[in-house]
Amino acid sequence: MTEYGRGPGSEPWHPEDPLYGDGGWEGQQAHTGHQPAYGGQQHPYPQQQHAQDAQHPQQSEYGDWSQGQGQQYDQHQAQYDPQYQGYGQQQYADQEQQQYAHQNQQHGNHEGYQEGGWDGTGTHAHVPYAADPGDPYGQQPTAYGAQQPDFYNTPDAYPPPEPPARRRAEPETEPEPEAAPESGSGQNADWDPGPDQGEHAFFAGGGADDEDDEESDRGNRRSRGGKGAKGTKSKKSRNGCACLIVVLVFAGGVGGVGYVGYHYYKNRYSAAPDFAGGGTGQTVSVQVPKGSGGADIGRLLKEAGVVKSVDAFVSACTSNPDGGKIQAGAYILRKQMSASSAVAMMLDPKSQANVLVTPGQRNVAVYRSIDAKLGLAAGSTRKVAESRYASLGLPKWANDNREIKDPLEGFLFPGTYGAAKGMKPETVLKAMVDHANDVYGTYDFVAKAKALKLESPLQVITVASLVQAEGKTHDDYRKMAEVVYNRLKPTNDQTNQLLQFDSTFNYLKGESKIHISESEINSNKDPYNTYTNRGLPPGPIGNPGEDALKATLSPTSDGWIYFVATDGKSNTEFAKTYAEFQRLKEKFDASSGN
Repeated sequence: MTEYGRGPGSEPWHPEDPLYGDGGWEGQQAHTGHQPAYGGQQHPYPQQQHAQDAQHPQQSEYGDWSQGQGQQYDQHQAQYDPQYQGYGQQQYADQEQQQYAHQNQQHGNHEGYQEGGWDGTGTHAHVPYAADPGDPYGQQPTAYGAQQPDFYNTPDAYPPPEPPARRRAEPETEPEPEAAPESGSGQNADWDPGPDQGEHAFFAGGGADDEDDEESDRGNRRSRGGKGAKGTKSKKSRNGCACLIVVLVFAGGVGGVGYVGYHYYKNRYSAAPDFAGGGTGQTVSVQVPKGSGGADIGRLLKEAGVVKSVDAFVSACTSNPDGGKIQAGAYILRKQMSASSAVAMMLDPKSQANVLVTPGQRNVAVYRSIDAKLGLAAGSTRKVAESRYASLGLPKWANDNREIKDPLEGFLFPGTYGAAKGMKPETVLKAMVDHANDVYGTYDFVAKAKALKLESPLQVITVASLVQAEGKTHDDYRKMAEVVYNRLKPTNDQTNQLLQFDSTFNYLKGESKIHISESEINSNKDPYNTYTNRGLPPGPIGNPGEDALKATLSPTSDGWIYFVATDGKSNTEFAKTYAEFQRLKEKFDASSGN
């Protein structure tokens, strides 16, 4: 191509372009071989141009043509941009005059040109377009009508130029949208310019109201009810959907915050769910394990149907001054009680379905209590203990003597245990044995037995049961433990390794007497009679408490070997020699009236 209309050029537009072959706008034919002004209609080939020049020798080659083309371009651009001001006749004329003056100054008296025009006649007073410095095809001016190479059939061909105000950078990844055909060509009914290049489809359909109106107006001008109108409607629909999604998300967030806030307020400031009154006539037993807190007890009561909520029970325990005194054990309660009524009932001893094992208590007494709590016949629990003791979890070193009267003696550890109707005796007994194992497991009875010169760990429990039975206070327990160890020594020449404890004789008799005749004691040869048998009895004679157990492991070393309950009750005095023992015995006889 030559300098924008200076000579015939090749076809700048692709044949598939909607404007290809159009003879001009509104019947005005463009000159052959000339480049259209800023996106105008393609010109005829050079052969046609020579024929037209011959028919109109006096017609200005550029003036009339550029004027028509400028008007046509204004009409064409106004279809797509209502704000377009137009590049009309005056704008083109001014631009042509400036460009031609610049060209004459640059080239001087070029061959074939005269002052005032090419031939000196003034026929062509100005050139419509000067060479574009940025156009590689316009840097070398050539003579009119000279054949120019066709640069527009190559892959590197440039699109037709546009006015400077309309030029913009093309996107790198998206193709150039096709130019719109003129309104009268019949090809614009299905043509939609689509969203602006570089914009996402979402934003193209959901822009500002003025953009929507502009797109709608363009569609109406192109075709009533055509694809342009549908495209606008689709964009507005997408815009509505986007707004609806935002509203739904916002509403969901507000609803979620409100829900959380409501439950936070309800849990923090409103009263916990609770029953009213003292409950129904239906009773239920609830067993509270050792170490349970208020919330743990509340969960057990809720599962049993006693209270309506854990929070209500915890609140009632906190409000009651004695709420912290609820201990482990079994309780007989009513269903659907108010939390405050449940707390009060658990503090009432009458509702406590528990078996209490006291320090030093013998197994026979414990068996009777279990029978009473479970509503069983007398002796039922003892029979279970005798037949099923091996399945209750005793340690391996227990029951190491065939002379033992009760393998469970010493292993029903003191404490409170649940024993409500419906429970089995072995369940209650096993809970007691498990507790004893927990406590005994904290001591190394094997090592302690060797240090104390005892034969087995079971003898440690046996000594502790003797200390528990004969002592009254913690100081008594430690002195009593020393008395046992001193009498068991082979060097004991005072009692000749005889313990001579009344408690062992009472155990075998199932009694608790203080005054026992010497003839009765000396005539009984039972292994548990420490008056007639040296050393320790075969097994424990009761269930020692932890205080007595600790004293057994840490006895005094003062040389005590004798003791007498001088008042016959709680006052126990100790002696180191036989002479001191005689004086204590006289004191006892005086207090008892003998």
